[in-house]
Order: sequence, then C-alpha cells, then structure tokens
Amino acid sequence: MATHGNGSSDFFAKMPEIKFTKLFINGQFVDSVSGKTFETIDPRNGEVIARVAEGDKEDVDLAVKAARHAFDHGPWPRLSGSERGKILMEFANLIEEHAEELAALDTVDAGKLFAGGKATDIPHVIDIIRYYAGAADKVHGEVLKMSGKFQAYTLREPIGVVGLIIPWNFPCTLLSLKTSPALAAGCTMVVKPAEQTPLSALYYAHLAKLAGVPDGVLNVITGYGETAGAAISSHMDIDKLRFTGSTEVGRKVMQAAAASNLKPVSLELGGKSPLLIFDDADVNTASSLALSGVLYNKGEICVASSRVYVQEGIYDEFVKQLVEKAKSWVVGDPFDPKVCQGPQVDKKQFEKILYYIEQGKREGATLLTGGKAFSNKGLYIEPTIFVDVKDDMLIAQDEIFGPVFSLMKFKTIDEAIKRANNTRYGLAAGVVTKDFNVANTVSRSIRAGTIWINCYFGFDVGCPFGGYKMSGFGRDYGLEALYEYFHIKSVVTPIYNSPWL
Repeated sequence: MATHGNGSSDFFAKMPEIKFTKLFINGQFVDSVSGKTFETIDPRNGEVIARVAEGDKEDVDLAVKAARHAFDHGPWPRLSGSERGKILMEFANLIEEHAEELAALDTVDAGKLFAGGKATDIPHVIDIIRYYAGAADKVHGEVLKMSGKFQAYTLREPIGVVGLIIPWNFPCTLLSLKTSPALAAGCTMVVKPAEQTPLSALYYAHLAKLAGVPDGVLNVITGYGETAGAAISSHMDIDKLRFTGSTEVGRKVMQAAAASNLKPVSLELGGKSPLLIFDDADVNTASSLALSGVLYNKGEICVASSRVYVQEGIYDEFVKQLVEKAKSWVVGDPFDPKVCQGPQVDKKQFEKILYYIEQGKREGATLLTGGKAFSNKGLYIEPTIFVDVKDDMLIAQDEIFGPVFSLMKFKTIDEAIKRANNTRYGLAAGVVTKDFNVANTVSRSIRAGTIWINCYFGFDVGCPFGGYKMSGFGRDYGLEALYEYFHIKSVVTPIYNSPWL
C-alpha cells in the first residue's frame, strides 16, 4: 500500500492566520443579513478552521445591487482597457507577494499540497491575471462593408453583471480563471466560492481592493449552493452566469437561468477522460503519465484520466509498473514536501469515493491495490487500481473524482476509439504512441474538448479549454474566455452618392 508522509509538527506549524471570514460586498467585509455562519473544516484532521458568514438570497440581492450600481454608474466599465490592465497587473503583483498565504489557505481548506500550491497553482493564477491584464486593451470590433449603400462596424461591450460559481478542487486557480477575463472586459460580478473552500476567495477579494479594483466590482458571497448559488443562478439582475462543477448541478444552474431572465450560461462540467496507450509506447513513460493523470490533486480534477485503455501487447507489463508506482505513492499531510497526495476535500466526497470502490468490487472488477481509507484521522484514501473493468460498470461511467483507476485492455485502434467515446462526457483525452498517424487519427476521432498527445495536463492560459457533450459548453482560457464577457453591437450607417461604391 502507499506510504504515509511525515505529518510532524513542523508541517502543521504552517497553519495560516485566518484573516477574512465575512462576506465581501461593495468593497467591505460584512456579516450576513441573517447573522448565520458555517464551519469550514480542515480535511487533514476534521477540525474546524473557522466560522464563515453564511450568505443567502438577501445577501446576494445586496451584492447584485452593488455590482449593478458599479456597472451602470461606476468607473470600471468606463476605464480604458489599458487602465483596467494596470490595476490587474497590480493585483497580480499583490498575489505574488502573498503566494504562501494563499497556498496555505487552500491546503488547510481543500487538502491541496502546499508545495504544489506555491510552485504551480499560485504562479498559474498570476499568469492568468497578467494574461488578461495584457489583453484588456486589445479588444476590437470590425469594420464591415455591407451590401448596398451601407457600412457598419461592431463594438464589443461588457455584458454587465456576471455571476460566477466556483468549485472546490482548485479554489484559487478557478477563481482567477473566471474573474480575470470578466474584470478585463469591464464587467462587475458576484462570486460564490464552494462552501468547502471559502477562505482563499475572501483573501483574493481583499487583495483586489488593495490593487485598486473599485468598490462593487468584485463581490464575494460565501454560503451553500442550494441557497446562495441558487439565488445567483435565478437572479433577474444578473446578465451572465459561469459555473464549473458537476453535470447534475450545472443542469440546475441552466434551468434557473432559463426560468428567470434567460441569461446566457457557460458551463464547465464533469469528465470521465480516457487515456489510450498503444503497443509502441514506452511503458515506463506511459505508466508515469497514467499515474499522475489520475492521482494528481488526489483525483479531484475534472480531466482525470480515470479510464485507462492499454493495448494488449504491453498490458501486463504496464499493469505491473503502474501497481509498483502506486504502492510507492506517498499519502499524508499536504504540508509535508515528501507527500504526493493529501486528504479528500470533505467527508461527503470521501464517502462517495469509498462507495464507488465498493461498487466496483460488487460489479466484478478486480482490485489490485488500495481500495480503502488510509488512516483513522483525516480523509485520506489509498491509490486504488481496478482491472477486469467493463465499459458499462459504474466505475467506468461515473465521475468518481478521487484516486481510482479503471484499467481496460484493447486490441485495435478502432476498438479503442469506439470505447473511448462510449461516455456521456467529453472534456479531455490522452493518447500515448510513437506513431503520429495513430495520434492524429485518435485525436480527430475522440469527441472531447482537449486531446493530449504523449503528455497530460498540458494547460496554458492561451489555450482554450472546455467540453463536448455533457461536459458543458463555453471555454475557459484564451481570448475565447474573454469574448464570452462581451455583447457584440452592430452599428450601421448609410453611404450616400459615393463615387467609390
């Protein structure tokens, strides 16, 4: 089984000071209207980190009112793109100065690796903000020569007040991914972080104000999805919704938006991504890619390559190497730099993963390693590998969002493509092969928004990301994400008696 990290008091000493626990509305930290609070829990040990203000419909109304006033009458949409860009650059600089605190907040709130947060997550947040800061003054319309004696030009105008609902698996990264293009576009917003991970979002709001983002532009409502999230989704004065989370909740968000004011919605939803490994692949490289493809961030990532298809010629050797690597994977306190995997985010997710593991056994899959909780304290689960998995088993169809592999054998490229597409999801896929004809055929045949060839988790702020099928629609990253925060207005003028027409 996987080994356990040190977990000594040296690592627990990095527990950050909790500075912000109230709602952030119109530039101020305030109590909820009801005065209610809720506990945010450390998944390492089950202890209460802090009590956080529990926002509800009345608080959402106040936040939307502030955002609406800031959009209709405030300076933010009326600043030039370069002026907004300068403020966003200062925002990024402040995040860089406070990177350790932000990383530590996501470690105690979400169980994320502290070293990974400092080295990867927060630097990526900074890159995202700087990318959209640089793009803010590069938004242009077009001049159109129309048929007849008319000409036109188009304007890209900020869409208005946006509602942003953020998940718990990458709290800082996904917050910046939603807010940065909206801020660059000149929108104002109401943000609801996940109830499991509210702390870094509040710190983020504090730094935004220090950077010069005007009051009312960025509002943060902490609370529960069924109350605060539902109020945002159905609010008549919110002009656009962006949501990342499960397909089930995404459907509810879309229904609420349609039932209210028909606001446009962008959804990045679940995944059950296939990784196709062909006979010509280097087995050591392929098994390492597969290992990180499922175990990275303890499997709590929407593009986890949790369906691993291996061609029959290397299948046995691949399984042997993968099991050996999984057994050496270090599970433990995420503040320990030797640890590879921390605890699952909360008890509900922990129990959901264990349910699917038991379901896999009941359906006839063979458990090779792992399969149970790691310790009596904390929400740790062993890396778990199943073989003899059938495509119709729940562990091969449902998004588990945990450290669970389903390994399957295939013979031909056509079989692999057909089985890879046998899912309601279409977020990402991976291909490992030395044959570019195979790589190109597979990448053009799999119905998913991102295909990685001989790599996995190849993200960049300039590369659009989003799903097919029930993995949602709309794109994060790139200029495509920025353009989702604009209306396009066409302005048409006549041309009279021109000798040049």
